[in-house]
Amino acid sequence: MTAVRPETTVQPAADTSFPTGFVWGAATASYQVEGAATEDGRTPSIWDTFSHTPGKIRNGDTGDIAADHYHRYRDDVALMKDLGLKAYRFSISWPRVQPTGRGPAVERGLDFYRRLTDALLEAGITPVATLYHWDLPQELEDAGGWPHRDTAHRFADYATLAARALGDRVKMWTTLNEPWCSAFLGYGSGVHAPGRTDPAATLRAAHHLNLAHGEAVGALRTALPSSAQVSITLNLHQVRPLTDSPEDAEAARRIDAVGNRVFTGPLLDGAYPEDLLRDTAHVVDWEELVRAGDLAEISRPLDVLGINYYAPTVVSLPADGAASTRNDGHGASDHSPWTGSEQVAFHLANDDLTAMNWAIDPSGLHTLLTEMSARHPGLPLMVTENGAAFDDYVSPEGRVEDPQRIAYLHSHLDAVRRAIADGADVRGYFLWSLLDNFEWSYGYSKRFGAVYVDYATQRRIPKASARWYAEVIRNNALPA
Repeated sequence: MTAVRPETTVQPAADTSFPTGFVWGAATASYQVEGAATEDGRTPSIWDTFSHTPGKIRNGDTGDIAADHYHRYRDDVALMKDLGLKAYRFSISWPRVQPTGRGPAVERGLDFYRRLTDALLEAGITPVATLYHWDLPQELEDAGGWPHRDTAHRFADYATLAARALGDRVKMWTTLNEPWCSAFLGYGSGVHAPGRTDPAATLRAAHHLNLAHGEAVGALRTALPSSAQVSITLNLHQVRPLTDSPEDAEAARRIDAVGNRVFTGPLLDGAYPEDLLRDTAHVVDWEELVRAGDLAEISRPLDVLGINYYAPTVVSLPADGAASTRNDGHGASDHSPWTGSEQVAFHLANDDLTAMNWAIDPSGLHTLLTEMSARHPGLPLMVTENGAAFDDYVSPEGRVEDPQRIAYLHSHLDAVRRAIADGADVRGYFLWSLLDNFEWSYGYSKRFGAVYVDYATQRRIPKASARWYAEVIRNNALPA
């Protein structure tokens, strides 16, 4: 993936075009698309257990079959080639490769990823592998999960297995996808697997995810060729105070700490921010949690930082400091994911909403990219997820017209282009998602894909937005 090497100088392009070598891709996640939940030695992940628990997933849906990508990957790669994708970001299923989270790899599981990467390379598409997109082996959760320190060490071992098997094919690796969701939705609000609601476990999970990333970076550097790139993907919250009041500024500070800097602090600055430690001192003993050497491990240099963006986070602080009804966009729960800042209230940025009831606001993506690039010069950025769910349907003519998604993508890609023009070092964009898929606690009720999936037949129908995106890729520019 030489086009995005850190030493490459990207020159901002004029008008509606993107820099030469800009990487155009699409993304998926293993549990959301693969299916084959019990084949070739795969054992349950926390999402298998969670989705099979009554009442956790809308309509009782599970990822047992999903988009059947495990069996249909060749057809899906052909679709990618037809759309002109330059890169495909997929995740590796940990329990498919290492079913118990310990010990040797299952070669049948690794063989799927070998076949997938070979098919991608044959099609001229760069494979980009994510090691963890939330599917922790259930056996590791039973042993304590991410709040347990040993899970970080197990992750580093798994990273070594995957790198040794695929390092001759895959040149760009991501350790974790959205660790905030893994920690704060999985162990705080409980709307994601494993469904726990323990504030202390939430912060312990966050630290051990950070540690897992750092140890995995070391493992990958050891196992991979020196030319390989290593990254992490964060769903950074573009936090805004609702008003100019001191109270709302305080709300924004608190959510920035527990939503963003709990990861960017140790990863990029080598320390947890002092205000985060103060805000959460009543929840966890940080001096006990963070051991000698942890921060040096966590802050190993990155080649690229992945950023996922969907909507801004608008917050306020009730004058009386009381606990507030929340609409934070992360699912309904009686338990707040915002450990230590449960009293903060959340608001929509506007009333132009996707099917997820997320506000459409591309300015937030521009702000994230320019601010992160300014704070961390020399660290290239990638938009590793961006997209929208709408109420797609197949017309009597067999087409899927999705003008709202086209408008969404146009405005957000223009935000990326403007960020590059304003000096942000952005090397690529990955559309979420290639396929309609299992959308976590929403099951199959929400469609993010550029390609429509008829789940009853597994028929694929590229939506109008897929053809529009193909034209953008072909021209390396937005339509005038």
